Amino acid sequence: MIPQPLHYDELPKMPGARMVLALDGWMDGGEVSTGTVGWLVEQLGAKEVAHMQPDPFYLVNFPGSMEVTAMFRPHVNIEEGQIAEYQEPTNTFYVSTEHNMVFFQGEEPNIAWQLYTDCVFHIAKQIGVESVYFIGSFGGAVPHTREPRLFATVSDPKIKPALETLGIKFSDYEGPASVATHMLTRAAEADMTMANLSAEIPAYIEGLNAKSIEAVARKLAAIFDLSLNFDKLRTTSDRWEKRLTKAVRKKEELLEHIQKLEEDYDHEVFDTQMGDLKALLKKHGVRVD
Repeated sequence: MIPQPLHYDELPKMPGARMVLALDGWMDGGEVSTGTVGWLVEQLGAKEVAHMQPDPFYLVNFPGSMEVTAMFRPHVNIEEGQIAEYQEPTNTFYVSTEHNMVFFQGEEPNIAWQLYTDCVFHIAKQIGVESVYFIGSFGGAVPHTREPRLFATVSDPKIKPALETLGIKFSDYEGPASVATHMLTRAAEADMTMANLSAEIPAYIEGLNAKSIEAVARKLAAIFDLSLNFDKLRTTSDRWEKRLTKAVRKKEELLEHIQKLEEDYDHEVFDTQMGDLKALLKKHGVRVD
């Protein structure tokens, strides 16, 4: 039975397909989740095959101040008395039959996680997906001049050796969960393996993080044995890093903080305190987005 929120006509049959998930929201710092998968969809020429309607996954109102409730409402753009744009959450599936890959770009739901998961796994099963990978990120003590560390949580320990050979570490975490974690707990009953890959990105930087997107895209290319052209992404990443480094070097106070982060990172010190670095960047007007 097709879950009601799903809409599709005909799905391709791709036995042994790999699926990559991106979710806007909780685990999309630096737009690493949505940015990486969006880049892969474009590079591989993946085509849309299905989508999920927003109801019943999102709250559109919430008790509290106008500042709080505004975060939950759809965005509208009205020009000269007419609606030019009305934005609701989107959840879309894409496939690249040539590469035997499925992609999902969505927005983390506020409610109905069970049904949301059912929808994602239903599409995966119908196509023939065997392995699922969620891509996310979290803010940590990584300097912007270094490659982000990747951490994995897996549904099956048999997945670990392949990830470990690529330099991916394994997570130790206790705290609030994401819908991707909920999916991970249900992967086995759906007869699939799943790995949640999270990039540790600089916590002191706001906005799109081109360097981390490139690093994660390269790691996925290695996992899936994809031959991709990274030239444009590399140029964007270099420009991002140089612009930020140039701004930091003008402020001795900031430079000292970054150098300490680099030293700790190179010696694999994981308990570095960020202190007031983010506040200092804001104070000095350093932004890259």
